[in-house]
Amino acid sequence: MTVSYEKPRLVPVGDVELCVQECGDPADPLVLLLSGAATPMDWWDAELCQAIAAHGRRVVRYDHRDTGQSTTGEPGSPSYDGGVLDRDGAHLIEALGQGPMHLVGVSMGGAIAQSIALHRPDLVRSLTLIATTAVGGVDYDTLPGPTAALAESFENPPPDPDWSDRAQVVEWMVDGQRGFAGAIPIDEQRTRTIATEIFDRSIDVAAAGNHWLVVGGDDEDLDIRRITTPTLVVHGSHDPLFPLPHGEALAAAIPDARLLVVDGMGHQFPPPSTWKQFVSTLLEHTEGAQARSDSLT
Repeated sequence: MTVSYEKPRLVPVGDVELCVQECGDPADPLVLLLSGAATPMDWWDAELCQAIAAHGRRVVRYDHRDTGQSTTGEPGSPSYDGGVLDRDGAHLIEALGQGPMHLVGVSMGGAIAQSIALHRPDLVRSLTLIATTAVGGVDYDTLPGPTAALAESFENPPPDPDWSDRAQVVEWMVDGQRGFAGAIPIDEQRTRTIATEIFDRSIDVAAAGNHWLVVGGDDEDLDIRRITTPTLVVHGSHDPLFPLPHGEALAAAIPDARLLVVDGMGHQFPPPSTWKQFVSTLLEHTEGAQARSDSLT
């Protein structure tokens, strides 16, 4: 079954407009996809989204502010803190007006999903947390840091590209994806195609770097042990940023959470070779959460 994407649209959310794209039957349970820091919605591969929608889900992906076609400010000068990105997600759910949603977040998107579940549990039907770590409530001193190779890349990052040069920016993005991959190599052609699409449709591709200036900027003390939403934790066995113990600690701290370890996956959106496993587990998780929610209403 082939599912077509609808035309992207801008949705007013507080002081910004967020670019949103949807696929699937509007009558189906809604799954909201949350990207990581500095990543627009394109990294949620269209084929993956369509595979989820083909099994009875309405799938929504969106650009965070300062990415893609959402409201974009001056690169290097964000006018907000990290907590605003959390609130954008919650306000988008309200603006879409379709009740509690299944939230699926990668990395920073997973942190945003945790925050929404703690602040606004009424907006969340289930959580799926991919390649992320706890926003609070665990002993971080017991968790390992990034791998030596990734830590070295943080200490000595490659120079920024000429942001006006399409080819340079695309190669810079592809190189970045390689650094976060695990034992499963990136799909070079697919990754380059997505990076090209991002460059072509972004208002200012350099502005996405503003996220790195605000991530962790919200000092609120959160505790994931208070999350009551049905939760699935998906973590790669070869995550170089948040090694597997982060996913294990996350699943252990959230009551009744389930952990899916994806062999070979790094710190990334689920790669194509994992889609069959990921999609089937996500569908099972959201179906169970949907039934649980319906039984309570």
